[in-house]
Amino acid sequence: MSNLKKDMAFEEAFADLNDILKKLEGSELTLAESLELYERGMMLTQHCNTLLETAELRLKTLASAG
Repeated sequence: MSNLKKDMAFEEAFADLNDILKKLEGSELTLAESLELYERGMMLTQHCNTLLETAELRLKTLASAG
């Protein structure tokens, strides 16, 4: 589960992250399951942040070129 597709779209990663949050908030999970979900959630968060930073740089570049 800890593998993350590098080409995963922001929307897909964000949806996966929301699913993980729901599971962590509402389910009776073992400690191992909770840690695994938490780890994947952190990876998804980092991936989403990277995609947002990339988009922001592109917008800044476009704005300064125009």
